[in-house]
Amino acid sequence: MVPLVLVPGVQGRWEFMRRTVDALSVHFRVMTFSLRGSSIDEYAGQVARALNDQKIDRAIVCGVSFGGRVALRFAATAPARTSALVLVSTPGPGWHLRPRHVMYTRWPWLFGPLFLAEAPWRLRAELLSAFPDWRARWAFRLEAVRTLMTAPPQLAATAARARMIDPVSAEADCNRVTAPTLIVTGEPSMDHVVSVTSSEYIRLIAGARSAILERTGHVGTMTRPDAFASLVHDFARSVGLQPPVDSARGLEPIDRPDRVA
Repeated sequence: MVPLVLVPGVQGRWEFMRRTVDALSVHFRVMTFSLRGSSIDEYAGQVARALNDQKIDRAIVCGVSFGGRVALRFAATAPARTSALVLVSTPGPGWHLRPRHVMYTRWPWLFGPLFLAEAPWRLRAELLSAFPDWRARWAFRLEAVRTLMTAPPQLAATAARARMIDPVSAEADCNRVTAPTLIVTGEPSMDHVVSVTSSEYIRLIAGARSAILERTGHVGTMTRPDAFASLVHDFARSVGLQPPVDSARGLEPIDRPDRVA
C-alpha cells in the first residue's frame, strides 16, 4: 500500500482521528502520532521520524486543520520525502485567532472547558448535515465523549499550538512546495473555525487542486471519513501514485514520536 502520514489537529491527539485513520487504511498504509514538541518545526520532525521508523523514503503527507500547517512545513522542507500533500480545513496564511479565542489561549485552564463546551454549537449544522439520522448523531457524540475521557487533550499545549498559527505566515512554505497538492475544505457555511472562501493555498501552491467535502464543515474527516478517504484515494490515483483498492487495514498509530505502537 502507498504510505500516508496523517498529522492531527490542534488538540494534538491522534485518537480523535481514529475514524479517519480507519477509513484511510482501506486505501493506504497509514502512519500517525500524537503531537510532541513546542514548534511547527518539531512537529514536522515527527513526520520524518515516523517515516524513518518504518524505513519509508517518501509518503503522502496529510494534515488536518493545524496539522495542515505541519504537513505544509514538512513538504516545504523535505520535498524529496513528500510524494503528495493534502491540506484539510487548514488555516490559511492570513488566518488569525478571533479576539475571544486569543483570551482563551492566554488562560487555557480557565477558558479551555468553555471552548470545549462551545463545540456542540459550532458543530450542530455539520452534524445535522452529515448524520441525518438522530441515532447516528448521538453515536458520534458518544464516541467523541469517550475519546475525550480516554485521550484528553492538554489544554496548555493546545493553546500554545493555536498561538503558533497566528503570527506565522505560511506563504514562504507554499512557494517551496513541489509535490502534487490537494486542498480539501468543507462547505463554507458550516466551517466556523477557518474561512473556506478566503483560502489562499490554491493561489500560492503551484498546481494545487481543491475539493469540497460536501455535507461537512471543519471536521469532515471525522463526520464523513469514508467519503474523505475516497477523495484522497482518487487524488492519489490521478497523480500517478495509484494506491490499490484493498480492504486490508494498514493502521500504525504512533503514540510517541520515536516509537511505533
